[in-house]
Amino acid sequence: MASLNVGNLGEYLREQRRTAQLTLRQLADAAGVSNPYLSQIERGLRKPSAEILQQLAKALRISAETLYVQAGILDQRDREEAEVRSVILADPSITEQQKQVLLQIYESFRKENAVATPEQSGPSGAGGTGDDQSDPQS
Repeated sequence: MASLNVGNLGEYLREQRRTAQLTLRQLADAAGVSNPYLSQIERGLRKPSAEILQQLAKALRISAETLYVQAGILDQRDREEAEVRSVILADPSITEQQKQVLLQIYESFRKENAVATPEQSGPSGAGGTGDDQSDPQS
């Protein structure tokens, strides 16, 4: 198993499970996986599929993208988006419906900005014409 980054995933899953106050057996049951298999994932001995990660994320009420990043399935560029989603989904002060609405708004802004400024995708965000920005000389 060369550089699977599975250990970090296992530690992260264990932390999330404990935060959710679930036993290993409870999470395994909720996610539809076997108790020994989940234990192996948490100990870094197994690398679960994206489907299993999705089931675990649903059972933990966190975003699947967060687990995909931990497992190395999503690249670094997607990390920030996954973190925003994770924070929204983990917030206990808002309802599930409010969380979904926030995620939809966030995604619509990301899509709108990607379409509006595709030329600004360089490392510093430079490269655009500056037409949208206010003129500092005015």
